[in-house]
This record gives sequence, C-alpha cells and structure tokens, in this order.
Amino acid sequence: MSDPITLRPAGRDDVPAILQFIRDLARYERLEHEVCASEPELTEALFGERRYAEVVFACSGGAPVGFALFFHNFSTFKGRPGIYLEDLYVRPEARGRGVGKRLLAHLARIAVERRCARLEWAVLDWNEPSIGFYRSLGAVAMEEWTVFRLTGDALALVAGSAAGDG
Repeated sequence: MSDPITLRPAGRDDVPAILQFIRDLARYERLEHEVCASEPELTEALFGERRYAEVVFACSGGAPVGFALFFHNFSTFKGRPGIYLEDLYVRPEARGRGVGKRLLAHLARIAVERRCARLEWAVLDWNEPSIGFYRSLGAVAMEEWTVFRLTGDALALVAGSAAGDG
C-alpha cells in the first residue's frame, strides 16, 4: 500500500462505507455492541435537510482507508464555533502512513477557515497509542473536565420533566 493518500468529503453514496468505519471503530474500542446506527439514519443525519455532521475520507488507490466524522459545537467563552471530532479511524493496514495526521490536519484547516476557536475530541483512557499520537501533535488533555451523558430512559425521564416548562 504505497499509493498517495488523498482526502475527500463523503457523499450520499458513501453511507455504507461510513457505517462500516463506525463498526470497525466500535470493534477497536470494544464497543461494537453499542452500535445501532443504520444506513437510513446516517443518510438523513449526514445528507438530509438539516445536516448534523460531516465526514471526510482518507483514500489510498481511490479506496477509503480512514475517516473522520465531525460537527460544529460552540464556545460561549470564545463567542465562536468549534469543531468536535466524534470519530477518527484508520484501518490497520493503513496505519503508520500518516493517515490520521492528514485527517487531523485537514480538520484543523477547516477549523481555521471557518474561524473556529478550537478542535476537540474525546479518547478512551486506555487507548495509549492514540493518546500518545495526539500529544505528539500538541493536543492537551482536558483532565479537569468530566464528560456527562444522558441516554435512553434517563434522557426520556429528564425530557419528560421539562414538559411543564414554558
């Protein structure tokens, strides 16, 4: 695999490949049992009337070997948008060729072009190879922050408690 790495945005026809990358990443992160996304849901979220996220592929020989899925968030302190990298995955056979770095550099350029204040993401605490890679780029762990999440029944319960708000 010595073909040059090219980057391209994903299109509607790429949804099956996007879902496969999501599954591959989940398998790597030992979270495959949590993937319930479907092609129709991804098509609507990525290419529907309101686009919630974007995907860029890293390709070798025309075939995707890595992907990044990202979306905008907003920093109230900075008064500017940011980019949140939800997923980045490089297939094992393409690792060590700078694919991940190319994807992150591409997202950094998008962030600068769009006048974003920051590019951020989360990484599992056991994923030392990725943590080392991110630190080598100058990324800083936000160790004073703890991520919280509402899902499923807890999300529905909280949403229901807001029904009387007006």
